[in-house]
Amino acid sequence: MGAVKTKRMPRAVREQQMLDAAVQIFGQRGYIAASMDDIAELAGVSKPLVYLYLNSKDDLFTACIRREAQALFAAVQAGVRPGRSADRQLWDGLLAFFTHTAQHPDGWSVLHLQARTHGEAFAAEVTAVRADVVAFVTRLIAEAAREAHQDPQLPEHEVAGLAQALVGAAESLADWANATPRVTARQATATLMNFAWSGLGELMAGRRWSPPGV
Repeated sequence: MGAVKTKRMPRAVREQQMLDAAVQIFGQRGYIAASMDDIAELAGVSKPLVYLYLNSKDDLFTACIRREAQALFAAVQAGVRPGRSADRQLWDGLLAFFTHTAQHPDGWSVLHLQARTHGEAFAAEVTAVRADVVAFVTRLIAEAAREAHQDPQLPEHEVAGLAQALVGAAESLADWANATPRVTARQATATLMNFAWSGLGELMAGRRWSPPGV
């Protein structure tokens, strides 16, 4: 009898398997310490096959960044239900964000820590998806201002600044939540909403903080 032929794994599935292993190694060990040997071993493939599919360590790292960034933004978008109030949409989006970063700590490490510190090309990949997230939050803040009636026309620069601040706070809070035992995604979301939405409500009601005179 002839040898039994095993079914070959589709290229796309094999590539995702390699990316899964690479995200884990990059996320836990850092870009510099990560080796292609370790990634290949974890993926259960040969190192030449990793190079055949993904060319180089830089290309592999870039592919990891792109995949994790797209997955994070897709999770945030999927968490928001159109038609709800702006504050509920923001809550849903933040909850989806913190849930995803908690469930994928290695991917979050790749995006927020590794990619930002190992070259402009890698950082640019993260900057692009971050701009999409900021645009999403900007829209919600503008809608919230319209819903509040008291101040339906917040200045454009103020809306943009608030969105940048909120996204930056969410990024820092995700790091803290992942490093702090027993902090849930819901608790992290409530913390940021209590901090940001209350202040935003004051702003939209026309109660702005004025810096003291020199």
